[in-house]
Amino acid sequence: MLPRLIIVVPCYNEQEVLPVTAPLFREKLISLADAGKISADSRVMFVNDGSKDSTWEIIERLSKEDEHYIGISQSRNRGHQNAVLAGLMEAKDMCDITISIDCDGQDDINAMDKMVEEYLNGCEIVYGVRSARKTDTFFKRNTARGFYKLLNFMGAEVVYDHADYRLVSSRVLQEFANFKEVNLFLRGMFPLVGFKSTSVYYERSERLAGKSHYPLSKMLNLAFDGITSLSIKPIKMILGLGMIIAVLSFVGVIWAVVQHFLGNTITGWASTVCILCFFSGVQLISIGVIGEYIGKIYMEVKQRPRYIISDRTYDKQENADNE
Repeated sequence: MLPRLIIVVPCYNEQEVLPVTAPLFREKLISLADAGKISADSRVMFVNDGSKDSTWEIIERLSKEDEHYIGISQSRNRGHQNAVLAGLMEAKDMCDITISIDCDGQDDINAMDKMVEEYLNGCEIVYGVRSARKTDTFFKRNTARGFYKLLNFMGAEVVYDHADYRLVSSRVLQEFANFKEVNLFLRGMFPLVGFKSTSVYYERSERLAGKSHYPLSKMLNLAFDGITSLSIKPIKMILGLGMIIAVLSFVGVIWAVVQHFLGNTITGWASTVCILCFFSGVQLISIGVIGEYIGKIYMEVKQRPRYIISDRTYDKQENADNE
């Protein structure tokens, strides 16, 4: 029996690019079905992440015009990671495999052929990995490389140059549903699930239309969330730094006492100010890192829902009954 595929596409204010990329996703489904790789009743699921433009209206129109399109809408904007999660959790009981991909058309849609082939060969997770970063600026290219190296140094298991373009089987998603954390960093969480996995390499292109909704500030926030959500090494580093400073301070005290008895002490404010500034800076940084972890614990213990689906273009119970 051929697997049923649902392509999960998060959308936030994508009224310009959605009419361009939606037909491409549909054509890919049809070509995969014609090649005998997936079921003919496979679908494209658009996830509206609280868009302020006409994105949801376009999704509703597409779903009425063509059965290949279905859509869900979050009650408010929750961010890219939550939108992807909402689509995956919604789709896990409706299909055999999912492929998550951004709406902007930058990720090579033809890589899906190889992804499905790897699934048919026994892989439960297939990561889409960029083979080059030609479209990135010098700053973004080098900061991204540094970010992945930093994550690996911190002990987080991530696939280098992989974002959120991946194939995941329903079997994996059923297990992934047991991960209840509110602070999401999906590219670092899926490797934790295990199962047989592999990577498919592709070249990323420019957006087909519209503007990017992921500025530098959001990228930095995602990077920091990734580190603090997957690793406690920063806290261990603070402990190590504290021990080193404590040893140096103890040596300094001994030196000061010896100099006092030798009569070599010199009064002065410069050294005192420098030491105070140094230790104050270290303390503030340490408190900030620890505070970030405490804040994440605070959000986790509240157990608030990670997403709320307000609208669907289909009836969920009817769809389940047809499976």
